[in-house]
Amino acid sequence: MKKILIIDEAELIRSFLVNKLGEMGFETEEAQNGLDGLMKIRSFDPDLVIMDYYLSRMSATELLQMKSSEPNIRDIPVLFASGKISRQVILELGQFGIRKFITKPIKIDSLAKAISELLDIRIELDNTPCIIDANYNEEILFIEVARGLNNEKIEMLRYRLRELMKLYHIEIPRILLMLSGLEITEADSLKLRTLIDGILSATGVMIRNFKILTNSEMVRSFVQNRSDISDIHVLTSMADAMEDLLGSRAGGYSDAQGTIHEDFLRVGKSGNQEEDGINLRFQSEAAANTVSFEAMAASLKMAVVDDDFVIQELMKTAFSSTGLSIETFSDGEDFIACEHLSEFDLVFLDLLMPRMDGFHVLQILQNRGISLPIIVLSAVNKRETVVEALQMGVKSYLVKPIQPDMAYKKALEIFQLNF
Repeated sequence: MKKILIIDEAELIRSFLVNKLGEMGFETEEAQNGLDGLMKIRSFDPDLVIMDYYLSRMSATELLQMKSSEPNIRDIPVLFASGKISRQVILELGQFGIRKFITKPIKIDSLAKAISELLDIRIELDNTPCIIDANYNEEILFIEVARGLNNEKIEMLRYRLRELMKLYHIEIPRILLMLSGLEITEADSLKLRTLIDGILSATGVMIRNFKILTNSEMVRSFVQNRSDISDIHVLTSMADAMEDLLGSRAGGYSDAQGTIHEDFLRVGKSGNQEEDGINLRFQSEAAANTVSFEAMAASLKMAVVDDDFVIQELMKTAFSSTGLSIETFSDGEDFIACEHLSEFDLVFLDLLMPRMDGFHVLQILQNRGISLPIIVLSAVNKRETVVEALQMGVKSYLVKPIQPDMAYKKALEIFQLNF
């Protein structure tokens, strides 16, 4: 039995890898920081080390330097599973013989392929084409499943949901499961049940707060014919689903004119980062085990697309302490013409701009097959505008006037989530 050591400060990542690698037949051990990792390498004598680059107590570079100086452990292969790191860092790590890198959020197929190559073994996975994404917009956990149902990704979804639940301290979850253009047959019944059960177990959501958005009669029939989940509403309209989830609470989420209330659109909460759960990565561990956003920011690129110069300067100020590379564009047309468009790690996008508005930008990105994490900035907060933005792949929607701390917190969410 091959042995794998996992060195990562995120408890959920360690838990996921221990469980998944155990299912694959590996013996595993885990370490929660660099110093702990070096000691475990010595004592556990693994066949492979999977580690994050951003570690406390001892940096990844220091750990590798110590490892390379000890004959008994120097030849143990290392796989980096980390947030984005710069080309310069990759070259520096190359001197220690590091050749394999996968980026977070973790993709199970990339992980399995890397392990297979490093240990020269075959790993079987469910290869059903599938796209699963989950995001939180203040009151609703949006889960989108497209193309098909894949057991590996369904399992990872549970960890993603647990991460979001902790990140936002969600006590009463409201869930919208969107099965987008998904052709589901009776043969998929077991996977569909696994998907629904996984969502229920990961979030503890009450059935009345769980809605499914789909045009599939098979899904509707499947849900209605199972007594324990038959009260889940299956709908065909996103606007109806959102109204069903939020309309009954005090004040609803829109007024008589269909304007979305700011508490639905606003991302994050006031207060400090610890109270708001922004640093999920280290939430369960000692305060000393902290790697800041600034540690990874030098490797990240952000675009601010807004015709308001004040907004551009406000966003620069919000991230001034991070070292994050920020480019500003005064129009959608200028942004789309950018030669390195696909290299941005995050985009703040205004909807109303001259020459080319934000919706036109979103359409062009879709047509080109370019997928970027996008947060919409706009003074427009009509219900149909929000629904249209969500349907076009926007994950978050911040209403002007923008609060710098809210923009900062949302960036933390995107850069620090692991799944």
